Amino acid sequence: MSLRESPFPNGFAEALHTVGWGLVFPCFWFLDRLIAVCISTSLERNRRREEECYLHPLQVFFGFLLFLLLFLISTPFAFLGFLLWAPLQLTRRPFSYHHEVGTVEVENRNVGWEEAGKVTFGFVTANLCLLPDGLARFNNLGHSQNRALAIGQRIVQGVSRPHIRILIDSPSSCGTLSPSVSLLPQSGSTSYGATEPQMQPGTVEQVADAVLDGEIPKVSNMVSDHTNQQQPTTWNCNQNSNQQGSRGHRQPPRALRTLGKGGDSPLEVSMLFPANVDIVCLEEVFDKRAAKKLTEALGPVFSHVLYDVGVYACQPCGACTSFKFFNSGLFLASRFPVMEAQYHCFPNGRGEDALAAKGLLCVKVDVGLQKGEKKMVGFFNCTHLHAPERDGAIRCEQLDMMTQWISEFQTMTQQPDEMVVFDVLCGDFNFDNCSPDDRLEQNHSLFNDYRDPCRAGPGKEKPWVLGTLLQQPTLYDENVRTPDTLQRTLEDEELRKVYLAPPVSQDSGPLEYPEPGEPWVGRRIDYLLYRESTLTDRCRTDAAHRTLPTGRCPQDTAPQDTAPQDAVGWIVLEVEEFTYVTQLAGLTDHIPVGLRLNVSL
Repeated sequence: MSLRESPFPNGFAEALHTVGWGLVFPCFWFLDRLIAVCISTSLERNRRREEECYLHPLQVFFGFLLFLLLFLISTPFAFLGFLLWAPLQLTRRPFSYHHEVGTVEVENRNVGWEEAGKVTFGFVTANLCLLPDGLARFNNLGHSQNRALAIGQRIVQGVSRPHIRILIDSPSSCGTLSPSVSLLPQSGSTSYGATEPQMQPGTVEQVADAVLDGEIPKVSNMVSDHTNQQQPTTWNCNQNSNQQGSRGHRQPPRALRTLGKGGDSPLEVSMLFPANVDIVCLEEVFDKRAAKKLTEALGPVFSHVLYDVGVYACQPCGACTSFKFFNSGLFLASRFPVMEAQYHCFPNGRGEDALAAKGLLCVKVDVGLQKGEKKMVGFFNCTHLHAPERDGAIRCEQLDMMTQWISEFQTMTQQPDEMVVFDVLCGDFNFDNCSPDDRLEQNHSLFNDYRDPCRAGPGKEKPWVLGTLLQQPTLYDENVRTPDTLQRTLEDEELRKVYLAPPVSQDSGPLEYPEPGEPWVGRRIDYLLYRESTLTDRCRTDAAHRTLPTGRCPQDTAPQDTAPQDAVGWIVLEVEEFTYVTQLAGLTDHIPVGLRLNVSL
């Protein structure tokens, strides 16, 4: 089923909505500027101190008066527009859809999958804090429109590069090198016996500053300028220790750490988004204009985009309990065609979180591959849970709702001639797996259904895990301001303690963290989970197409029930790569994460 682009059932309703919102928007924008002119980010305050600027109080005073006057003048027109806009929300589908033919070529890693016997899929999730500019400043972030465009350009730059992994075979081998280290030029870097493109010192910092000053940089100026013409770099690992000491500040190439018992799945802290990502899920894209800019930036790579997800105004009883001023903030960009999409609003929001239509977005995508008579499809679910601390009971209720909604969506949309090759759940869950205050959520049954590659058990992370929530007051410190410095900070435990949000104690009591012998992780509230039971339950059939006994896919343990020797459709999942991405340093207060799954058929 192809989706229509407009969220309204006909052109007349869409035209009325455009007129209504056109009357509301000036008042909304003046109010946004009224708030923004009064609130400065820490970066702006530091610059005024350095430049000894004494005119700022006058700018605030006259700016406040100007925007207040314009707000009052536009209010009557906004009221008329609201009377037209609000009732139309009952006819609106809870998302907009954008489709365009991709113009940026991305490597297809599934070419020749029949011979390899496996397919691979990449996913990324990130919280962007793209609120209206005035509200974003409460999180120490501003210039939402410019940040949206810069973020979109950086995502495209990272995912459209070739997927290159460099292996070194020598007595002093460094292991598998990080693509971001190999391919991304760094300011002030020197060579280790390899030829690499050079970047002028300070370029990354200047680009970030330009974005935060309200300027829109070209993608060619950001981080790297060789997305479509890069060549693999040849490193001489034996030359790194002696030559580096006197030739610069750059550290030797870092060997990738590994996931799992077999040590064959690399973990990476990368300055670039993973290459060949198939689906991107973004949270807190509340601002409509920022969503449009993201859509325009990502469209050349991700041909199918769902944005402006959520409901507005008042909804029928049982759907949402309060008036919604903002949508859900969810944004999904996919290289695969979207076959089905469904959104549910959480009805139990409380406080300021109830002003936004937070919920769950479920989609079914056509992977574009076929095995025998079975068409391969995938399920992808993204969410943003209730935010305030101490409200674990509300988040648990939302996890219960999610489990039910996902099951209903998959039961309703699954067809007999389809093979499910992935089932992923991701988003900002607003709880972590190390805070005593989040124990209720940590023990939820959802984690028995979906597998978290970072989780050792309830309340216990795996040793290599990193937090994903940055301390907002220090977003512009030198140690976290650029992709390079943020990468180094994440790899240094002492610096992580300074710049990552710490765990939350229970009932504001004393917190003993970490336990003796355990590393300091920080709050990991951005999740990428995958489920195996969807694949085994619906794809394990024998040659006569009889359903086989249900069991788990063999990963770390053997399945509960062994399939007959003539069984076909046995699917095994493994994590190929898990990535922490620093490419959005200075543009958001979260660290994006990526997951690549190998599916053996």
